[in-house]
Amino acid sequence: MILEMVRANGAVSLRELARVVQTSEVTVRRDVRALEAEGLLDRRHGGAVLPGGFTRESGFPQKSHLATAEKTAIADLAAGLVDEGEAIVVGAGTTTQELARRLARVPGLTVVTNSLLVAQALAHANRVEVVMTGGTLRGSNYALVGSGAEQSLQGLRVSKAFLSGSGLTAERGLSTSNMLSASVDRALVQAAAEVVVLADHTKLGTDTMFQTVPTDLITRLVTDEPPAHDDRAATELQALADQGVQIAVAGASGNPGGEQVPATRRAPLPGPRRGHVALRSGAGLGESAAAERGRVADLRRR
Repeated sequence: MILEMVRANGAVSLRELARVVQTSEVTVRRDVRALEAEGLLDRRHGGAVLPGGFTRESGFPQKSHLATAEKTAIADLAAGLVDEGEAIVVGAGTTTQELARRLARVPGLTVVTNSLLVAQALAHANRVEVVMTGGTLRGSNYALVGSGAEQSLQGLRVSKAFLSGSGLTAERGLSTSNMLSASVDRALVQAAAEVVVLADHTKLGTDTMFQTVPTDLITRLVTDEPPAHDDRAATELQALADQGVQIAVAGASGNPGGEQVPATRRAPLPGPRRGHVALRSGAGLGESAAAERGRVADLRRR
């Protein structure tokens, strides 16, 4: 069952494997080790991937059933970063789709997107204006890609870009497995003053073929708390924090674990190149950088 799930999806978290096979994460971790020893899969940051280093891209049906609780918690927390009357861009992905569902309640919002799923989530929001890019439909993730999408973004300027991807490392930043998707995501980044990456813990430390956002252009990362003993994910979080990325950690139960980002406590919008930034946490977004570094360090020790 474990091997079939990894083959079907490319990458699966231990938490999701345990849920599907109805056993503990400890048992799943032991089985994954055994399969890795036989060369049938690779362990990767709280999950399992196909062997070979670079994971292939899963289709939307597979992605929509992976890490659903984590994506919900991440979307809840990320929605608190958006103010009334803002203009933002939202990229394609199942996590950004969850975010869009929450943005439907933000009045006066303008959302530019290349994702049919994001647009659908906002279609009945009377106080939200949705602007679709042009482009060619990519059926595997319901996104518009190609030169038409990229050209429609030229000259655009918004406050924030919310993006997801297939992998995130401190060394290389956000990446994806598809060249066309990567090219559109880079155009979305160029349109925004601030870049917010939404990535659950299974993507931390995973590197895929095409870079979309280098680490020095990522303003914030909204993620979930890695499982206990997932030292590699915690190490990656620390490395990202050391490079100036603000880290917001949401709970995996659908509750972000504390207050969302209040508008009165946000710093002015930075440009694409940031100066010094502080870490933030879903469990206490007003904490000092030193306190949050302690939180990340604690994750490494667990």
